[in-house]
Amino acid sequence: MADTKQHFDIPLHDIKPIVDIQEYSLYFLLGISFFVLLVVLGIIYLIYKYIKAKNAYNIRVEHFKIINSLDLSDTKNAAYTITSLGFTFRGDSERHSEMYDNLVQRLESYKYKREVDEFDSEVMGYIGVYKGMIDV
Repeated sequence: MADTKQHFDIPLHDIKPIVDIQEYSLYFLLGISFFVLLVVLGIIYLIYKYIKAKNAYNIRVEHFKIINSLDLSDTKNAAYTITSLGFTFRGDSERHSEMYDNLVQRLESYKYKREVDEFDSEVMGYIGVYKGMIDV
C-alpha cells in the first residue's frame, strides 16, 4: 500500500482567483425605500391635516348662524343672545367694538325687566347693521 493518497493541490492556470466586488444595490434599495416611505407618510400627514381643518369646529361661523336665525319677536331672549354671542365679533376692528358697545347699551333696557316690549325701530336698525358688519 504504497502511496494511495491523492493530492488536490494541482495549480490551475486558466482560472483567476476570486475577487471581492463591492455591491451597493442593497444600500440603494434601502435608501430609495426609506425616501419613498417618507414621501408617502408626508402625503398622508397633509391629507390628514386637510381633512381635520375642513371638519374643524368654527365658533365664529356657529355664532353667526345663531345670530342670523334669531327670533327677534322674543325680545328678552334675543337681547341676551345678541349680547353674549355678539362678543365673539367684538375684537374684529375698532368699528366692531364701538358698534357692539353701542348695541349692548341699547339692549340693556330689554334685559333686566320681567315684561319687555318689542324692539323699537332704532334698536332693530342697530341689530341689522351689526349683523351686516360681521365677516365670517
